[in-house]
Amino acid sequence: MKTLKQLLDTIKFNYSIIGDRNIEIHGIKVDSRAVNQGDLFICLKGYTVDGHRFVDQAVSNGAVAIVAEEEISADVPVILVADTNRVLSYLANVFFDFPTNDIHLIGVTGTNGKTSITYLLDTIFTYAQKKTALIGTIQMKIGDHVYPTANTTPEPSYLFSSFKKMVDQQIDHCMMEVSSHALELGRVNGCDFDLAIFTNLSQDHLDFHGSIEDYVKAKQRLFYQLGNSINQAKPKYAIINHDDQYANDFIYATSQPVITYGLTKEADVYADDIVLSSTGSTFSMHALGDTVKIKTPLMGQFNIYNILAAATAASLSGVELNTIKESIEQITGVRGRFEPVKGNQPFGVIIDYAHTPDSLENVLTTIKSFVEGKIYLVVGCGGDRDRTKRPLMAAIGETYADYMILTSDNPRSENPMQIIVDMETGLKKANYKIELDREQAIIDVITMAEVGDVVLIAGKGHETYQIIADQTIDFDDYQIASQALNKRYNASEEGR
Repeated sequence: MKTLKQLLDTIKFNYSIIGDRNIEIHGIKVDSRAVNQGDLFICLKGYTVDGHRFVDQAVSNGAVAIVAEEEISADVPVILVADTNRVLSYLANVFFDFPTNDIHLIGVTGTNGKTSITYLLDTIFTYAQKKTALIGTIQMKIGDHVYPTANTTPEPSYLFSSFKKMVDQQIDHCMMEVSSHALELGRVNGCDFDLAIFTNLSQDHLDFHGSIEDYVKAKQRLFYQLGNSINQAKPKYAIINHDDQYANDFIYATSQPVITYGLTKEADVYADDIVLSSTGSTFSMHALGDTVKIKTPLMGQFNIYNILAAATAASLSGVELNTIKESIEQITGVRGRFEPVKGNQPFGVIIDYAHTPDSLENVLTTIKSFVEGKIYLVVGCGGDRDRTKRPLMAAIGETYADYMILTSDNPRSENPMQIIVDMETGLKKANYKIELDREQAIIDVITMAEVGDVVLIAGKGHETYQIIADQTIDFDDYQIASQALNKRYNASEEGR
């Protein structure tokens, strides 16, 4: 708990205040519905909602002060600032006593692979008997407790309060997915990262960033944020995918030591003797002067990149290479990432979050390398998002799949059929059909598949909902696929 004066005394930029500075602040909130008695409410301007419009609700719920960008009328102290996003990150850091200074914090950014790498690291550190926390697309986990998250990278008041919980619980390592949105909006300003990992970069989120150049610049902020000082007691490193076309952009963005990983000897940590199969992967990993042979059930070249990134981070964090090897070899997978649907069927069914052209191609080429029969694909594209990737997704599906069903993903406010029309502009063949009902599309494709085939249900992965217009409905690709298999083969349904 701090007084408003204690918080404001730390601000060294222009602001004005109307009201008492000496009131006690019990918490910081940006959602008026979540405000409790004694909270400081900060008005943020979002895509569709402006927090300035909800000041009365915040005060009614117990807010004792307001931070805003525009003049408002309220019966509590009002602090006017130029940029509430920047102020939020700063005040949250101060309020919770700069918690990331006391955590080994690993940030992972890139278009694909963030979730898998954070889960790999969580497994490695847990195996090494460390206390871990994880923040990302699927969930936030602190020790053994799981918390929901609305965004890949939460907003600062929730984020820094979570870091404070980690400190209180003596967490050793926290792995965090850092989205380009979070970097652009300043959600991680003030986070003291020890390691920053760059996975890869391909077209995504251009609806938000406008161009690939601005998308790169947003991602680079994580590496600038490692700072310029060298502290031997708390060293910092940038871990970069050597093989990505944008590698040099990220190497340029940091003054800290750079460790690269890849599939050639030019990388500091690299894999060779690679064997990929339908049951997993084997390869030799050469890391910082040592070599180990790894056999993992994780399939595909993209997973080798993920393992290399995680192994590099774990090694730089003090974990022995043999411990890393042993932990990786026991990993069975990450929910919604190349996840097989269990059942008695004589063909493969895989759920994957692939929702970018690059990630879809990675998954399909992996399947292509071991499939004995045909590849069937169910795929759609999200509404209110980058329209330019829609024909690219369809073209990749057409190239690698023998048959494809175009369906709805999360159409949001868009007409689902218009999204499909956009996708069709990338097609040249007729090896597809349209089924807007995603559940029916999954049922149809499972009905079509025969012995030796592989069905890929792409785009939603771990998600257990579908957003249609202004409604969020329960929807789980895995559950729908499992039920369809159960009906076709009269088998008992198995869970994840």
